[in-house]
Formats: sequence, C-alpha cells, structure tokens
Amino acid sequence: MSSIKAPRGTADILPADSWKWQSVESIARQVARLYHFQEIRTPIFEYTELFHRGVGETTDIVSKETFTFTDRGGDSITLRPEGTAGVVRAVIENNLIAQEGSRAKVFYIGPNFRYERPQKGRLRQHWQFGVEAFGIAQPEQDVECILLQLDFYRRCGLKDFVLHINSLGDAESKTRYRDALVRFLTPQKSSLSEDSQRRLTENPLRILDSKDPRDVEACKGAPPAVDSLSDRSRAHFQRVQELLQGAAAFEANANLVRGFDYYTETLWEVTAPGLGAQNAIGGGGRYDNLVETLGGRPTPGVGFGAGIERLLIALDAQQAQLPDPRGPLIWLIAHGPAARQACWDLLRELRSAGIAADIDLSDRSIKAQFKQADRESAKLCLILGDDELKNGQVTVKNLGTGEQSSIPRVELIERMRSMIPDF
Repeated sequence: MSSIKAPRGTADILPADSWKWQSVESIARQVARLYHFQEIRTPIFEYTELFHRGVGETTDIVSKETFTFTDRGGDSITLRPEGTAGVVRAVIENNLIAQEGSRAKVFYIGPNFRYERPQKGRLRQHWQFGVEAFGIAQPEQDVECILLQLDFYRRCGLKDFVLHINSLGDAESKTRYRDALVRFLTPQKSSLSEDSQRRLTENPLRILDSKDPRDVEACKGAPPAVDSLSDRSRAHFQRVQELLQGAAAFEANANLVRGFDYYTETLWEVTAPGLGAQNAIGGGGRYDNLVETLGGRPTPGVGFGAGIERLLIALDAQQAQLPDPRGPLIWLIAHGPAARQACWDLLRELRSAGIAADIDLSDRSIKAQFKQADRESAKLCLILGDDELKNGQVTVKNLGTGEQSSIPRVELIERMRSMIPDF
C-alpha cells in the first residue's frame, strides 16, 4: 500500500525548523505588545459572503484562489484567504468599535489559504503575522503600523529590506484614477494578457500588479495614482511621508497596488533580497470603507500582513541568526537499575524547577546513552551510578568541552540554575 503524502502546496514544519517559527512568532508578540496591540484569534473559515463583500468579487483572490465548499447545512464556507476581513467581522460582531470615538488595535498570527500555483515562500497554506488598527483616520496611525512592521523585521535580524509606499486616495481619488488608467490602457487592450483584458473593465488597478511581461510593458508610462489624489488625500499622503522622514527609509512607488479592493489612501509593501522576482515579504494599507461595507458603523482602519515563510527564506539568505527559544538541554545518564530510579526522580525534579531535561527510556548501555545525548544536542550530562548514589553526588559532564565535575546531590538544582545562563 502506497504512503499518503501532504497535499500539493503545503509543507510540514519539522522540529529542525520549528524553533525558527517559534522565535519569529515570539518576536512578533513582543513587538505587538510594545506598540499596544492585543491578540485576536478568528476562525480559519468564514461564510463565503464575507470575502466576496470585503476583498472584492473581481479580485483574483476571490474569483480564482479561494478554497470554498458547501457544508452539511448547505452554507457556502471559505477558508480565509487573508486576515483582515475576518478581523473586521469579529470587531463588528463583538462590538469592539461600536461606540463613537472607540478604537481597537489587534494583531494575529495564523494560516491563510489560497488555491494558486505554489511558489517559493508562498504555499497554498501560508502563515502571516498581521495587525489591524481601527478608529483613527489620521496618517499617524498609518505610520505607526508601518514602523511596527519594520521594527518586527529588524528584531528578527533582517537587513537590506526596502519600504515602498503609495497612495490610492479616497473614494473620489480612486474613481478618478481608475478612469485615467482605463483611458491610458484602452488603446493597448489587444496587447494585454487575457486576464488583464478582463480586468480593464472589472478591476483596472489590478493590471498594475500583473507580472505578465505584456502587462508590464503596457503599463510603462501609466499615469501615477498621486496625480488623481484629492486635496485631502494629497495632504494625508504628504503627512505620512513627513512622519517617515528620519524614522524609516522609503521609496515612493507610483505603480504600487495591493490585491484587495478595500484599500484606500496609504499603501505600502516591504521587499527583501533572496526571494527571486516575487520579493515582497509583507505589506498593508488603509481601508476606511471596509467596516461600513461589512455592516459596521463607518470606522477608519489600517493594517498589514507579513508572510512568515517568506521572511524565514529572506533571513536564511542573509544568514541571520534568530534567537533560539529552546534553551539548553540537560541529559541524564543512568548506570544500573538503582540509578535509573534515581534519574527518574531527578528528571521530574529538574522539570519542576523549569529546567529542560530528558533521558533515554530504553535501558541501553552507557555508550548508547551518551550517543543519544549528542544526537539530541544536549549541553550537559548528569551521570548517576552506584558510586554517585553512595556518595550523594552527581557527576556533571560538559559535552562541549568534555570537562567533568562532581556536585552534591542536594545542591544540584541550584547549581544547574547558575550554570545554564552560561550556555
């Protein structure tokens, strides 16, 4: 009988790498706390209507890439393709922004699902760290989210990343820009890709995000979005750039768009080397109409999503060293039946004291036990045999240096606590 493999576009995160994920997630939580964002956890599936109304009927994500099915009750359910719509639904349903002047600042870490061709760092199930801030329309809130994202990358050890910013403006500005783009591209319609010929009438801004060489060539010389900004939106974007001056290097990218219809005003994207042509590791923007679109009180919002797989690839490419959250491991070596019982008691005592410890449970030879300790990357071995039991001692061996010493059994826990910070 043949073995069953993981579905295409998914990946197992094995113990050799899972510690890196733990490290990145720990940094994300730490940074979110420093910026006073609190965690929210939403379901990984929602009613399909949420994404059709929120993300947009004509986006590629909704029209081509969602995992959608009918449940046993006859409802259409979709695995979330992105995090923002579900968070907006949650804050509306749970009245987090129901009162005039109320605000909410939340973050999340979890998987998203898109049925697309798997590519480097972008699987059909991929993980994101994201933040959303509701209730503040001022550009300062945009910049706080941007700085949080960049701070997250720096604390992970990432270097040489680039912040790109743009603005689509308010509803008036977006309509004006859409019309300008259609006028520019209509004479070139026959040279566009098949998808972008359809987009020209349904969602022309998405053409700017196409990687098809035909579309890239056709968009050269396209009018920039900033030329269509209203006075209010122009002032908003100018203030964003002023606030970023001195805080973060950035590049204004007139053709930057995002994959969701809900974005308004400020947009941004962060790119990093080591990922090939698809070098974005995260991005976000403002979405001042989304809460109202999904049934809530008119409330401004802004946030970002940062892909964890793509970040880890970029970190590996730069040979960045993430902090290892696992800490040193203590391995117990038992010589004889009496020592095995004593080691079992000591094992429970070490763990109760918050010290990571393990033992070979298969009753193998001393040599085999040491080999196992090496394979498990233990830092210290605690050796118990008849002599140690008789003298009330424990032999401690440093597996890095080979040095051995004897410690009174009654002092062991205290001595281990003092030794562990050295590793």
